[in-house]
Amino acid sequence: MKFTFTEKKMAPSDSLRAYTEKKAGKIDRFFRTESEAFVTFSTERGRFLVELTIKNNGTFFRASELTSDMYASVDSAVATIERQIRKNKTRLAKRLREGAVEREVQELPFVSEEDYSEQEEEFAIVRKKQFSIKPMSVEEAILQMNLLEHEFFVFRDEASDGTFSVVYRRKNGGYGLIEDELE
Repeated sequence: MKFTFTEKKMAPSDSLRAYTEKKAGKIDRFFRTESEAFVTFSTERGRFLVELTIKNNGTFFRASELTSDMYASVDSAVATIERQIRKNKTRLAKRLREGAVEREVQELPFVSEEDYSEQEEEFAIVRKKQFSIKPMSVEEAILQMNLLEHEFFVFRDEASDGTFSVVYRRKNGGYGLIEDELE
């Protein structure tokens, strides 16, 4: 597993990095291909935050844990990702074990409400991202959205000949699907 560490408002010790590599490295047993781990260490009001994102075969797993001990935060984040994998094991089995689907998924741009209200009259673009939208099933898109803990996910629907589609989490529960209307 390849690790990328980021620190915010703190400088973690080498032993903490080694501990994180050891603990998060155990998740690699679920994957056939080598995965990447992005770890962010930070402090918030005297508590320690660990954000762990694992990327494998185009699928992202994300966990964020805030505790009074950095080592406990690492343990909790790793346990959370293991729970995500076990919970979605049947849905992920094909991609995790066989490596059948090769795709890159990237985050969509997000504009916060305060950025929007300040620039309301100008419609200024404050952030821009480019990414390729890959074909997948609606179920895969919902799974990826849930793993990323996002409210929506953009994809090309395999069942509808690659039409542009968006799945989203409804406030009253369940999911919604928006599809491009072909003329």
